[in-house]
Amino acid sequence: MARRKLPDRPPNGIGFGERPRLVPRPINVQDSVSKLTKPFKVPYRRNTRPLTSQGIVTNVPETGRILRKRSQTISYSGMEIDPENPINNENDEDLPFGYTQLKRRKDALSAQRLMNDPNRLTSIEIHLKKSFSVPIKGYIQRHSLPLTLGTKKKITPEPRPLHDPTDEFAIVLYDPSVDGEMIMHDGSHPVNDENDSKKNEKEIEDQKKEIKKKFIHPKIMTNGVRNKSLLELLGTSEVDEEKKFPNVPVVIDPKLTKILRPHQVEGVKFLYRCVTGLVMKDFLDAETVNTGIVAPQQNNRGAYGCIMADEMGLGKTLQCIALMWTLLRQGPQGKRLIDKCIIVCPSSLVNNWANELIKWLGPNTLSPLAIDGKKSSLASGSTTVAEAIKSWGQAKGRNIVKPVLIISYETLRRNVDQLQNCDVGLMLADEGHRLKNADSLTFTALDSINCPRRVILSGTPIQNDLSEYFALLNFSNPGLLGTRSEFRKNFEIPILRSRDADSTDDEIKKGEEQLQKLSDIVSKFIIRRTNDILSKYLPCKYEHVIFVDLKPFQKNVYQNLIKSRDIKKMMKGVGGTQPLKAIGVLKKLCNHPSLLNLDEELDNFDNLEIPSDYNMSSNSRDIQPKYSGKFSILERFLHKIKTESDDKIVLISNYTQTLDLIEKMCRTKHYGSLRLDGTMNINKRQKLVDRFNDPEGQEFIFLLSSKAGGCGINLIGANRLILMDPDWNPAADQQALARVWRDGQKKDCFIYRFISTGSIEEKIYQRQSMKMSLSSCVVDAKEDVERLFSADNLRQLFQYNDKTICETHETYHCKRCNKAGKQTIRSDAMLYGDPTTWNHLNHAALEKTNDHLLQNEFQYSDISYAFQYISH
Repeated sequence: MARRKLPDRPPNGIGFGERPRLVPRPINVQDSVSKLTKPFKVPYRRNTRPLTSQGIVTNVPETGRILRKRSQTISYSGMEIDPENPINNENDEDLPFGYTQLKRRKDALSAQRLMNDPNRLTSIEIHLKKSFSVPIKGYIQRHSLPLTLGTKKKITPEPRPLHDPTDEFAIVLYDPSVDGEMIMHDGSHPVNDENDSKKNEKEIEDQKKEIKKKFIHPKIMTNGVRNKSLLELLGTSEVDEEKKFPNVPVVIDPKLTKILRPHQVEGVKFLYRCVTGLVMKDFLDAETVNTGIVAPQQNNRGAYGCIMADEMGLGKTLQCIALMWTLLRQGPQGKRLIDKCIIVCPSSLVNNWANELIKWLGPNTLSPLAIDGKKSSLASGSTTVAEAIKSWGQAKGRNIVKPVLIISYETLRRNVDQLQNCDVGLMLADEGHRLKNADSLTFTALDSINCPRRVILSGTPIQNDLSEYFALLNFSNPGLLGTRSEFRKNFEIPILRSRDADSTDDEIKKGEEQLQKLSDIVSKFIIRRTNDILSKYLPCKYEHVIFVDLKPFQKNVYQNLIKSRDIKKMMKGVGGTQPLKAIGVLKKLCNHPSLLNLDEELDNFDNLEIPSDYNMSSNSRDIQPKYSGKFSILERFLHKIKTESDDKIVLISNYTQTLDLIEKMCRTKHYGSLRLDGTMNINKRQKLVDRFNDPEGQEFIFLLSSKAGGCGINLIGANRLILMDPDWNPAADQQALARVWRDGQKKDCFIYRFISTGSIEEKIYQRQSMKMSLSSCVVDAKEDVERLFSADNLRQLFQYNDKTICETHETYHCKRCNKAGKQTIRSDAMLYGDPTTWNHLNHAALEKTNDHLLQNEFQYSDISYAFQYISH
């Protein structure tokens, strides 16, 4: 039997893993539009309808179910009709049963209807203009104007404190039960005099009365019916608009409470009471009680500032951050007191302030606008500094994204016009002693900003110059001491006359009375604490004033300089060189002879005995420390630190040339070092500081220019510091010396001030000591020389005493030391501002100190004497 032949491939692809091919079923699209336009058709309606006995069609089908009544006319407005299948509008007879002709809907004000009936619009207007009448028979309207419900009444919740004032660790800045009522003043529109104030108040009252007359109905209508107020109709009680809720306590944020020390808590409370007017209120009340005369309010306009004058290292920054954060977050009425704050500081501290805000408040808590010169620091959408400042100033309410502006004095002075129409709640002026000159452009620019609350931060307040004293106080508290002429008449002239050697007893008495009165006033607005407080929280600080003998070659050059023709003419007052120039030459010589061009500075250069191995070329790599007493000691100090400890050291000088020599020494010895001076870009300074403070960093030497980095920079990575040369301004030295003994320091600190024995540097130090003992500081160098150094003083200044071990100690006539300068009696208490109470160490006493660097100097003869201060 023949076999059936199999096909070449399975039918429909079966056997090859293929599915049957699916063909979509075609959709019937015939007359789709007409189907959509059909009215709903009951699916169970029968084609034949039963009739009644009278021949009337009934709606009840044979099934017994009631059919829904259909509308006879159905309109779908806006529906497009298929042009190929138009619906005949003339005849409805051909339509199926139950269908009616589709008709377009015409609006009441459609163009087609208005064209057909031109009078229709007029008729509508007439109907709309008819006054509404109540559809009640016999109703009589009894009000002259119809009453309306008006807008929904705004409900003001009762204020409550942001943080719990009853908490165990709560720090309350304001307690209404103790401090009384706080009268909040609006600083956005200051009043200049009493007449303007009264005039403005009267105008406001008149405007309120006119407004009330327009909207208040008579209490009794003409028909004798009492006219109820809207509040009565709504069922609410009438509340006086001017009535305020009672004040609530203001409490410091708990996250700041945990880190504030007792003296900082006291400082924050002082700042808050000053900027909110509580101190001024108490002061005026006391004046009224003492004199029986009510103090004029207009003289104290805007007196909501103060001066934070704590010494360096006490945490002025943290205290001001706590104040600013409190004002931005809360107030006695539950809402914040300020919307914006400006922090003005030296350019080198702009980024430091931004970092401090993040450090103490936490990341993403407060976003400041820190303008440090880089485009990346500007606000979004701003291409220039002026635009960024302008947009910051114009932001109001919820549009304030960055409430804190951090800016340098120079940048703000150039762009102050952008803030003329801006109300600033608080201004913090860091290193505020820059505002001591009331005629400077910086003072004028900052004073023009509309800000009622101003706080000056300065670790070196002014207390010996009355004009500068007035400038600072008049900036922080305008009008507190009257005008400039009133201050001169009432305080400055009587006090200066009382200090005159020819003053009478009456003048002395009057001067002392006015000085006491001035002190009583300003003491209310200045807070000053010394860094002795830090002894409780920081490691011990050993501060030394090292008197260094000049090397023989230095002495020779020094003596030749003071005998030159120019200096002799200057001391005689007949011309010659300027005092400051001559002082600068002698100070450089005390550091190192290589800093001078001897052939240009000396008249008798040819007669000068120059050592054979001395290299006069400034380009030489050999710095020759043996020809400088200071550099000889410095070389040994750095070697001991490098080989025997893991300490780091900061070297500070007023001259960049001195830093150049030290940097050359570091390269020669292969010591790792970093340098910060005025030539460094502002944006790179903080990175350099952070790099040095890193415990894992390889550099153990930090070279610092006192002018560029003496203020505000935190160098706690080091525990040793050397100030190579003194400055006429004792405040500059104090700022520089406070760079390492600060919050965060973990090691004992050793600080050294190098003073050349018997030279002009010792005269400068004596001037500083006298000022510090009188609690006076911040005097410009040029003004100081012109004011204090007459011809007699200049002759004393340019004398060199090579027979003394310490001329300063001799002027003390110290009774605790013998004739050889050895201390036999320790002081009962060391006062930082009074070196006479410090330990006095002659050369032999160096061997017994607890500093291994000074112990090593006992075997050398470069240190002639030393003063030592121990913090605790």
